[in-house]
Amino acid sequence: MIRGVFSILAALALLGCAHVEAARAQPVVSAPAGALRGEALDGVDVYRGVPYAAAPTGWRRWRPPAEAPRWRGTRDATRFGAACHQPVGRNASIYAAAEDPVMSEDCLFLNVWTPQGARNAPVFVWIHGGALTGGASNEAMYDSARLAVSQGMVVVSINYRLGVLGYMAHPELSAESRQNVSGNYGLLDQIAALKWVEANIAAFGGDPEKVTIAGESAGALSVMYLMAAPQARGLFDRAIAQSAYMISTSELRSSRYGDPPAEGVGYWVQGVVAAENLAAMRAMDPQALTMAAAQAGFTPRGTIDGYVLPEELVTIFDRGEQAPVPLLAGFNAGEIRSLRSLAPPAPADAATYEREIRARYGELAEAFLALYPSSDLPGSVLATPRDGLYGWTAERLARRQTRIGQDAFLYYFDHGYPAADEADLHAFHASELPYVFGTADRTPPRWPAIPDTPVERGLSAAMMAYWGSFARDGAPKAPGQPDWPAYGNTQSYMAFEQGPVVRERLMPGMYELHEAVVCRRRVAGGVPWTFNFGVVSPPLPPSAPACP
Repeated sequence: MIRGVFSILAALALLGCAHVEAARAQPVVSAPAGALRGEALDGVDVYRGVPYAAAPTGWRRWRPPAEAPRWRGTRDATRFGAACHQPVGRNASIYAAAEDPVMSEDCLFLNVWTPQGARNAPVFVWIHGGALTGGASNEAMYDSARLAVSQGMVVVSINYRLGVLGYMAHPELSAESRQNVSGNYGLLDQIAALKWVEANIAAFGGDPEKVTIAGESAGALSVMYLMAAPQARGLFDRAIAQSAYMISTSELRSSRYGDPPAEGVGYWVQGVVAAENLAAMRAMDPQALTMAAAQAGFTPRGTIDGYVLPEELVTIFDRGEQAPVPLLAGFNAGEIRSLRSLAPPAPADAATYEREIRARYGELAEAFLALYPSSDLPGSVLATPRDGLYGWTAERLARRQTRIGQDAFLYYFDHGYPAADEADLHAFHASELPYVFGTADRTPPRWPAIPDTPVERGLSAAMMAYWGSFARDGAPKAPGQPDWPAYGNTQSYMAFEQGPVVRERLMPGMYELHEAVVCRRRVAGGVPWTFNFGVVSPPLPPSAPACP
C-alpha cells in the first residue's frame, strides 16, 4: 500500500515537472496589445509574427498604417509572419535565400527576442535592408538569439511595406489624405512599429526609454529618414546606420534637383499597369502590381512631402534638425564588389579615364584623381561609388551629430576571409551582418562561407559587444578590445580588420571632395546626387560661396 502511494506521488511529481517544462517551452507574455505564446530557446524567449498594425489590404492599400485591434485570448507567436510583397527570382544573388519568401499584403509583423528573466533591458530595433524593394525580418541571418543573450538586450525585427506598395505617391492618394500628401507608407510603418515598441516592450522585459534603431543599407537609409521625421521624434534614443546612403530625395510635386515629382511617378505607374484609376490599382493583385512596377523601373524611396519628411536629408542634418541622439555609423571597404551594377563603366584606358574626369570635375579633378588614380582603374571604378554613396554619408553623419553635441562613432569594415577574398568580394556590402548578429552559420546559400576559426569568432564577439554596449550606454565597448573613441575633433574611427583597431582620419580628402560636389549640385539645382559619380558624373557646377 505504502509502495503504491509513493508510486502515485512520484508519477504526479514527474507529471508536474513535465508541465513546468512544457510551460517553459511555450512562454506567455501579457502585453497591452494582447497575450502571446512564444518559444523558449537556450537563454532566450522568442515571439514571432506579432502584428503591430492592421493589415494594409483592400481600401487600406496606400494608406498610413492603422492600429491593430487588441486580439482576444492568447495568440500563437511561434511562427514568423509573411514577408511584404517584393520581386522574386533573385536566386543567382549572394543575398538570395534558398527559396522565395512566403508573401502577403498582410505583412506588418515584428519579432521579439528577449533574454529569459530580462528586466528594463535595452531595446535594439532592427530595420532590414533590400533597397526598399526586398527583404524581410525573418531572414535567417537576422536571427537575434545570440545577440540578445550575449548582450542582455531585447531585439526586435520588423517588416514594412516595400516597393510600389510602400512608397508610391499619387495625386488621388494625396487628395484622400488629411494633410494632402502621399507616399512614405513604408516609413510610416516603421514609425508605427516604434510606437508599438514604446507601448508594449516593457511586457517583454525591455526599457522603452532605451531604444536603439539600427539598419543596414536601405535599413540605414530608413534610420536617417526616422532621424529626420518629426513623427518619429522621441521614439528612439540612439541610432546605428550601417552602409547608409544620403541620396537626393524626390519631392511630392516639384523637382529641385532633377528627380521627377513623386506624384508624377505615381501617374506613370498607373500607366505602366494600365489602370483606369486609383480604385483599379487598389483592386489589382499585389504581387502582379509589385512585379510590373519593378520591371518597369520603379525605384522606391522616401518623398519630401513637408509632413513626414520635411526636407532633403542633407538639409535637415545641415540645419541640426535631426534627432539629437548618439550615433554609430560606418561602411565597408568592398561595398561595390557585390553591387557592381552601381559602378560606372570602366574606361578603355588610363588616358580616357583622366580625360573624362577632368571634363566632368573641373578644378576638383586633381583631387579626384589623387583619390581614384588612373594607375588602378579597376580599384578606382569600385572606390568612387563606394565613397560617393557610403563613405561620404557615414562621415557626414558623424560630423553632423558631433556638431549638435552628440557622440558619434565611425567605423570602417575592412575584414576579409578566404572564401570572400578568393571570389573578389573582400569586405563586400552587408558582409558585416553575420558578425553583428553572430550568425556566420546562417548566411544565404551563395554567401561566401565564413570559416569557424578563433579570428572569425573573436571579431563577431567584439562587434556584438560594441553594438550591444552602444545600445545599452551610448558608448561602444568590448571586453579585451580597444576603447572606441568618439569621432570628435580627432576624426577617430574603428577599423574592423582581423580585429578592431583604432585609427584617425579615414581616407583624408575623401569626405571633402564628395561634400564639395554635392554642395555645388545643391546650389545649382537640377542635378541629383544619386549614383552619378566618376565618368558618369554630369559636369561639375561652378564654385559657390556656400561650398567648400
